[in-house]
Amino acid sequence: MSIQGKNNTGVRRLLCFLAKAPAEPAIAGNGKVMLESTAGGAISIGTAVLDHAVREGLARPAGGIVGITDTGRAFLRRVDGGADAYAAQHRLETLAAPHNRHGAVRRNEAESPLALLRRRRDSSGVPLISEAAFKAGEQLRNDYTLGNFMPPLGANWSAVGSGTSHRSGNGTLEITDAALAARQRVERALDAVGPELSGVLVDICCFLKGLETVERERQWPVRSAKLILKTALAALDRHYCPPSPARRTARIIHWGTADYRPRLAR
Repeated sequence: MSIQGKNNTGVRRLLCFLAKAPAEPAIAGNGKVMLESTAGGAISIGTAVLDHAVREGLARPAGGIVGITDTGRAFLRRVDGGADAYAAQHRLETLAAPHNRHGAVRRNEAESPLALLRRRRDSSGVPLISEAAFKAGEQLRNDYTLGNFMPPLGANWSAVGSGTSHRSGNGTLEITDAALAARQRVERALDAVGPELSGVLVDICCFLKGLETVERERQWPVRSAKLILKTALAALDRHYCPPSPARRTARIIHWGTADYRPRLAR
């Protein structure tokens, strides 16, 4: 993308404005164009900046309205990503906090297979997984992350030559109470689901493997992982949100006519 410096700042300002809502352009003169947002508010931007954004596919005019494109949103993430700009372009980060309020972690929604399944719909327009199933899977992922189950990617050189024998990382003696509690919640959840279904939950919800990858690794039939995953998520949701016990029906202890009166033993 050739635009740099001051013009790059103008493109970012334009895209930040369009990211809130599409806008209707109106010529303002002196090489400027006025954009009136459909959500309220207006900005004045250079015509060259708007033309460049449209030419590069960052914005798209349609029916007299200009809106930001997916490419434009990726450009914003890249510009605001700092040193990790190009990785940030492909991330959709959120601060995840489960309803049990045991902690929060920052995660990338763009890498979650469950988020992809929730966005996709079948031929009748129904999401491939329900909102309850998605929340159950994400809660397991959140606890898995908080529990620091993921192994370190490199050697820990901090203790080399220090004369100390304490460990850090996976299986540490210095694990925090929050991480220990998260590990216990993961173990209870997987025990409740059972060994037949817990593996697919760990693969997809925690290791973020795709359905095709799971089918290939486990040598399952094509499109079978989705059905097994839905069954596993339903069992996981019952563990996190158990149904209230059904109200017991009144037990009949005696039949009698309308004028029946109990007889007291003397």
